[in-house]
Amino acid sequence: MARYEEHLRCSFRDLEVFLNEYILGSSISASLEDESQFTAGDICCVTRVYERYSWIGSNRLSLSLTLFGRDGDVRLSAITAGGSQAMFFKINTFGESAFLDQLVAGVEKFKRDH
Repeated sequence: MARYEEHLRCSFRDLEVFLNEYILGSSISASLEDESQFTAGDICCVTRVYERYSWIGSNRLSLSLTLFGRDGDVRLSAITAGGSQAMFFKINTFGESAFLDQLVAGVEKFKRDH
């Protein structure tokens, strides 16, 4: 597993839309598997689970993305999983790191552009 967390001062909705499009556009095999959204007052929480195929590992990887907060104060947490064909321990985590690195690149692009 690989994890990335970030605190951003931005529009919640702009970040949500940008990252969804960025992740789905970053790989031909990327897909949105499921999502959950709720609000409480002005606080929003979105959790999405993406998958993509890893050519190096010959398997599928998942990326769980959670955005929590309100406009101007957004917390992001992302965790990748999968990418190993071993039964008892992971022997190939390259795909997980690569999937997460794509998300980090997307966050950095968002921060530069917004």
